[in-house]
Amino acid sequence: MLLHGPIVPTILRLAWPNVLVMLAQASTGLIETWWLSHLGTDALAGMALVFPPVMLAQMISAGAIGGGISAAVARAIGGGRRDDADALVLHAVVINLALGLLCTVGMLGFGRPVYRLLGGSGGALEAALLYSNVVFAGNALVWVMNGLASVIRGTGNMLVPALVTCGGVLFLIPVSPLLIFGFGPIPALGVAGGGVALLAYYLVGTAVLAWYVLSGRNLARLRRSRLRRGFFADILRIGAVGALNSLQSNVVIAVVTALVAAAAGVDAVAGFGTGARLEYLLIPLVFGLGAPLVALVGTNIGAGQPDRALRIALTGGAMAFALTEAIGLAAAIWPHAWLALFSADPRMLETGTAYLRIVGPAYGFFGLGLALYFASQGAGQLAWPLIAGGLRVALAVGVGWLALRWTGSLDALFAGLALGLVAYGLTMLGAIASGAWFRRRT
Repeated sequence: MLLHGPIVPTILRLAWPNVLVMLAQASTGLIETWWLSHLGTDALAGMALVFPPVMLAQMISAGAIGGGISAAVARAIGGGRRDDADALVLHAVVINLALGLLCTVGMLGFGRPVYRLLGGSGGALEAALLYSNVVFAGNALVWVMNGLASVIRGTGNMLVPALVTCGGVLFLIPVSPLLIFGFGPIPALGVAGGGVALLAYYLVGTAVLAWYVLSGRNLARLRRSRLRRGFFADILRIGAVGALNSLQSNVVIAVVTALVAAAAGVDAVAGFGTGARLEYLLIPLVFGLGAPLVALVGTNIGAGQPDRALRIALTGGAMAFALTEAIGLAAAIWPHAWLALFSADPRMLETGTAYLRIVGPAYGFFGLGLALYFASQGAGQLAWPLIAGGLRVALAVGVGWLALRWTGSLDALFAGLALGLVAYGLTMLGAIASGAWFRRRT
């Protein structure tokens, strides 16, 4: 199917469980945000401060390093190197465990100055720290779970991670409010309760995926083997560049969060953060299409079929554009349908509405560029995603900051964000359609 099946039906067949799992995974954050919004504007603004570093850890572990893992496993299987595919599983777990612990140390030690830099103060800062300290204390679970899921996806199996993640959403629906607000003998933990519930979900999910891989049911199996530099490099040469790409996306949101805080205060931060959460929701949604693109492109290039790999990438990019553009236009037309789920504060609604009406119509270009980024992971070529991401940062932050300084209007800042998304998508499309992958390979 990966090497010879019709492209659109094959992408859809692989993508539907993965889109489901990514929507479910994104829903975990939305469930928490919705419940925590009942604690007031400080809690909502605190979540907006924590969201960029939390999403950065998610994007790097699942999308960047995870993409490197899936691509390496897919190329090994496509080339008939089954023993190498097995060895890559152990290397993936070691990498993700080490990075998860490093992330824990960094955020527990420097969380307060990070959130102050993002514009946090007063009650919003304290709410951010309460949630952040809990979530990052167990961050290694997030990394290991995403690493195991990436191994499984690299074999073309998207269903098992989907089932595990959907089960986690069903778990969080009752557990999050139970721990946030308390019931009977269970004390109300407030903001920290959302973090405890999330870590409980990742603990169970990690255990289930580890059992699946250890049981031998997965095509790539976890076996004891000697750690080899070449296997680490095979994952990290894609994952490290992908991490820089993920960092670029989060730098944009983090810097704009700080600019909004300085220009308009905490209520505006809550509005921008809630609107931008929809943009972040596009990332796991496109990842639902992107993970199959990693496996399909990687397997076809490993089997010596570059033309088919390119057709798969462009087809997947077009599908991602259509999906995310529809969401962006709907958000621009009916912004309150999203924002009012979390707060009725007038200033929050005003800022969030301005963001969605200006940036929403550019979401399709973000989806296009992101899908082609995942396809580039499968091809093992990430120079152009890095260039396109840098261009997005320069336009969104540079032009947006200048426009805000000249006009004093958040609308001008948001226009810079939209311009950055359009440039990102068009740059990725132009580079890959012109054959940039294969020029570099030769």
